[in-house]
Amino acid sequence: MRRPRRASRTMPGSGRRRPADSQPDQWVLLAPEPVTDLPMKPDGEPLFTRLRNPSTGEAALYLFNSSAQQLFEVKAFHEEYRSWFIGQTVQHDGRLLFATPMDPLFLVLFYLIKAEKEKGKFQPLDQVVIDSEFSSCTMLLQCGRVMDSLHHVIEEKEIGNKKFYKYSQEKTLKWLKKKVNQTVKVLKSNNVCVGGRVQSATFISGKQITDVKEDDYIRYAHGLISEYIPEDLSIELSKYLQLPELTSPEADPPLKKRKFSDAPVEAEEDYTKFNSSDLKNKKTTSKMSAAQKALAKVDKTGMKTMSAFFSAKPKATK
Repeated sequence: MRRPRRASRTMPGSGRRRPADSQPDQWVLLAPEPVTDLPMKPDGEPLFTRLRNPSTGEAALYLFNSSAQQLFEVKAFHEEYRSWFIGQTVQHDGRLLFATPMDPLFLVLFYLIKAEKEKGKFQPLDQVVIDSEFSSCTMLLQCGRVMDSLHHVIEEKEIGNKKFYKYSQEKTLKWLKKKVNQTVKVLKSNNVCVGGRVQSATFISGKQITDVKEDDYIRYAHGLISEYIPEDLSIELSKYLQLPELTSPEADPPLKKRKFSDAPVEAEEDYTKFNSSDLKNKKTTSKMSAAQKALAKVDKTGMKTMSAFFSAKPKATK
């Protein structure tokens, strides 16, 4: 994997860069190779920055590649009491960071909806995607994919040589439906369980789930897409997809332990026969083995039972 020039290191969540001779903080990050592509400009480097989560509007961590042409979402896997050994040092921050590519249009969509609610008119794009708290949001417009796909979510007017944009919910819902359909195809091709409940590999229920419907895949995909859009738009998308309302599921029987084989464990016999009273009756009617028959023929005159050696001795009479 190619590595970028290491002149300085950008701190997550800030626009500041550390000098090359300072001791940088370190993280363990799993990322696609485009993140570490050599920069196209001398001062270009991958940039960690905070942007608004398009669903909640709260701060979240993202990563631009060295050319700022691609956006990556950064997630962290964190467990308590975890550290990393890096070279000859111990890194106390034991998080494992994951960078996955995402469509930057979702983040631009957040600002388009916001501008529609506040002003409701056509505006230049650089006046829409602007945020005093998250100044790096303007970098979203540098991503080539944004300008190529912007027409999916806006209405456009051109006056003179300048273009003006306005959010279109109708176009956005059509675009999101395509996203849902693409997600459904991926779910099916990867055999992802999308039923009402997920079955464990160790435990099974007496009722097997075999009736997964197309609506189940669509609902699951809708949930995934909803993580990147505002809640009110998620509700409108659900209506647009004509998803039926969820009904309360039937109560399932208790889970039973699965054996190592794939066959489920079923109670085919009446287990009450193993009660103690039934065992006593069963002893009298059970068949005797050859050894037991031979022992029964032995003359036991003068012999004591084994239990007699452990019973309390009778008190002597005075």
